[in-house]
Amino acid sequence: MAAEIVDDLDLSLGDRRGRGLGQRRSWASAEPFERRATPFNSADAVAGSWRQLVHSYRVHAALLDLVAILLVATPVMIALYEPGAQTALMIAGATLGFVGLVAVLHGYGDAVLGRSAAESRVLVRAGLVSVVVLVLASYAFKAEVSRFLVFVVVPAAALLAVAARLLLRRSLTKLRLHGQAMMRTVVVGEPGPVATVVQDLAVDPAHGYRVVGVCLPSVDEQQTVAGAPMIGAVCDVPQVVVDRSVDVVVVAGSYIGGNGLRRLSWALDRAGAQLIMATDLEDIAAPRLTMRPTGGLSLLEVEVGASRGRMAAKTALDRTLGGLIMLVALPVILVAALAVRLTSPGPAFYKQTRIGVDGAEFTMWKLRTMYVDADRRRAELLGSSEGNAILFKMRHDPRVTSVGRVLRKYSLDELPQLFNVVRGDMSLVGPRPPLAEEVAAYADAVQRRLRVRPGLTGLWQVSGRSDLSWEESVKLDLRYVDNWSVSMDLLILWKTFRAVLRPSGAY
Repeated sequence: MAAEIVDDLDLSLGDRRGRGLGQRRSWASAEPFERRATPFNSADAVAGSWRQLVHSYRVHAALLDLVAILLVATPVMIALYEPGAQTALMIAGATLGFVGLVAVLHGYGDAVLGRSAAESRVLVRAGLVSVVVLVLASYAFKAEVSRFLVFVVVPAAALLAVAARLLLRRSLTKLRLHGQAMMRTVVVGEPGPVATVVQDLAVDPAHGYRVVGVCLPSVDEQQTVAGAPMIGAVCDVPQVVVDRSVDVVVVAGSYIGGNGLRRLSWALDRAGAQLIMATDLEDIAAPRLTMRPTGGLSLLEVEVGASRGRMAAKTALDRTLGGLIMLVALPVILVAALAVRLTSPGPAFYKQTRIGVDGAEFTMWKLRTMYVDADRRRAELLGSSEGNAILFKMRHDPRVTSVGRVLRKYSLDELPQLFNVVRGDMSLVGPRPPLAEEVAAYADAVQRRLRVRPGLTGLWQVSGRSDLSWEESVKLDLRYVDNWSVSMDLLILWKTFRAVLRPSGAY
């Protein structure tokens, strides 16, 4: 009976069908592949790959974490405690303890290194755990621990470590844009899903996936998929991994069943490659996904709406940070308003009705950058629009004043919208606030843009601005609406500051 069950399982696995390149080997066996030298796994063939450089990256990451803690902790601890051997031991203990905690949280593991959000999350988590440990130690041992050290120095050190990792990842991104430090990747499955994954992985090389080939159900299939060569059948995957020094195997679609994936993971464990499943879920970030093992199943839960806590945090960020920025920007707004008023007839500020969260109307404020008859002349210029299917844009719009061109170039005309942010009409980060006629032309899915408050800036602002097509703008907005978080907002604000200093796509 047991043998019959095994046979039935083997027959039910899609990975066992189709013609392979060589001898079939069981993925569950102790030898699921043959180790052999090929032109594709020689030292020259894998030179400059992520497999070769990951150790160096790991060492640099650990050193940067050490330096970040030392730079922040050393002067503070010397000021708080007398200089001496005991203080030096405390500094060394704090530094090594933080790095050890990052290691325990897998901050130096292959699954985290080189991945922006993952590295930052681990360092922030290490900082929070350090704070908790110090507070508990102070309470348990009745030790005098400086509150400044706990609540200021530790978070500052963690943030400095995050900043250092950002710089390290920028160097990694430059390497990847030149074709180095890439993960050799094989995509597995049926031609349709495989082609989609190959094309998506090619869009942004900064993520580090270089597709060296694909494995289809049978070698009788087409020879290339989306430009990637067919280098074996699904049953050949473990042998292909060894022969070509593959770092990552991406399974596309549902050709390989659940039990087959389990057995493939056993084979790849011996081969030393990562296993990634490409689902049909589009633009859903990891924080929205939760694995829930139930009754022997691995259920994937997708968060369908933002929690009250996240909404409260976003509102607090908008009101506090927005208010602070408005105070700092107020002199700039006043000087710009005076320049507008003195160089062209009409008011310094321009107000317009826009559509906010869930379709509610609100009055948006901007510095006036056009002549007062701009709205009347818009109809005459529709045929010259260089924007997209919905938005009207012109690089050399004759309605824009000379001062207005400068304000638009550096996005200074949008500073009065900080008043809308503080009032609660808008958010610091969100989709672009649309006009009523634009909303009327929305397709069904685009209505999702109205689920959150419109933003002063957003993914569209840091990804090309007016140079984006309507479809690209919508895709970015929907991605933000579905996956926003406070940390994402802070990252977008930082990128916006950089985009304003290098104003491409602003007109």
